[in-house]
Amino acid sequence: MDPRTLLLCALLTFSATVNGQQQQALMEYMERRLAVLEDRITQWHDQSSRYTSELREFKNQVVGMLENVEKEKESLRNDMENVNVRVERLEREVDYLETQNPAPPCVEVDEKLTELNLAKAQKKKKKYEKITDCSESISQISAMKILKRYGSTSGIWTKDLMGTSEKIYVFDGTSNDTVYVFPRMREFTLSSSTRKASRIKLPFPWVGTGHVVYGGNLYFIRQQDEFQVIKFDLANKTVVDSAVFQVEHQVPVYGLSPFNYIDIAADEEGMWAIYATKENVNNICLAKMDSKTLGIEQLWDTPCPIENAESAFVICGTIYVVYNTKLPSRSRVQCVFDVSGTISTDDAPLVYFPKRYGSHSSMKYNPREKQIYAWDDGYQIIYKLGMKAKLEM
Repeated sequence: MDPRTLLLCALLTFSATVNGQQQQALMEYMERRLAVLEDRITQWHDQSSRYTSELREFKNQVVGMLENVEKEKESLRNDMENVNVRVERLEREVDYLETQNPAPPCVEVDEKLTELNLAKAQKKKKKYEKITDCSESISQISAMKILKRYGSTSGIWTKDLMGTSEKIYVFDGTSNDTVYVFPRMREFTLSSSTRKASRIKLPFPWVGTGHVVYGGNLYFIRQQDEFQVIKFDLANKTVVDSAVFQVEHQVPVYGLSPFNYIDIAADEEGMWAIYATKENVNNICLAKMDSKTLGIEQLWDTPCPIENAESAFVICGTIYVVYNTKLPSRSRVQCVFDVSGTISTDDAPLVYFPKRYGSHSSMKYNPREKQIYAWDDGYQIIYKLGMKAKLEM
């Protein structure tokens, strides 16, 4: 045989042997890698099963803890309700004790009275002569209705306290020169703006929330160097009369409503002015006003403190001063002063207003309806009064 042919056969035989060994080695390598992967998959499966079991146990523990929290929350809520009931009961008891010790009446300390002070003293000593046979006082707040939220946190809304008109007059804020007039209660309640209201532009800006509509006239407070009471005819849109309020050195009349220096009120007896002075800086004063001449007919120093007072109103010649009880949902009549001396704070019942917002910036009593139109932190509220006869002395 040719040597070349023998060499070629030898080379082919060697190559086949080498390829067979490499394939065998590759197969063994692949088998080892697959075995390693199978081991890792088995470990992962075992770990996954263990984690799933632990997660299930943790979920059961959390569910149990949440159930316990809900039970404790309900128990705490019941405890809080019980505490609230006890606090209210204690508050009523404290209120009763406070009413047994009213504030002492004001005492005149200035021995040398000027001519003006002498005239005031004579007006204070004069016995008040009633105009009507009104002999009612408050027994309770029989109903409360929150109409809406409108305007600023402070303001007034009222009807004509003497006439039969159904118009609603709105004074928004504590300083302005525009009064909004709604034709009826319905329009005021349903309207979300002033579109359904007519506007009265006053010749002077008013201050505070102590204004009233009485007998077809608007009586509002103007402040320049001194405080003036302006009588404005609503029909003719003209100023009928004006007068400087005949009291010197005035201070805010309510501790919680510092924007009010004069609060004009009206009742069955006519018009009144509620005010305070530096001479009597601790207590509220009361004056009977002549609605025709704007003159002061008679003056009284009341035993009602200014501190923590929100507002006040007059019914049948008796001033009821409303105070804040330092709780966010309560106001009450804490001081009563009757100009005829028929009732006192000791005789008056504790009257609570279910106030829910802030502080009453105005409270206007309507003698025809036996209702109070109140402005509480921007909410317009009606309080229906339960009345009883005064105890005659």
